[in-house]
Amino acid sequence: MEKKLIINKKSLKGEDGYKTFSIRIKEETVDNLDKLAENTNRSRNELINILLDYAIKNAEVK
Repeated sequence: MEKKLIINKKSLKGEDGYKTFSIRIKEETVDNLDKLAENTNRSRNELINILLDYAIKNAEVK
């Protein structure tokens, strides 16, 4: 019996629940974010997601 190589389709870009976009932030903020990333062994992207999720959940509109 011959074994077949099964190759699953890869999700198209944007179908992983994430969206890519650009933002402008102060250099000081980038420096602080990079320090936090280094201290926590997390990527800048991962930290931004954690911080944004927290901010959105704890934001209050008046």
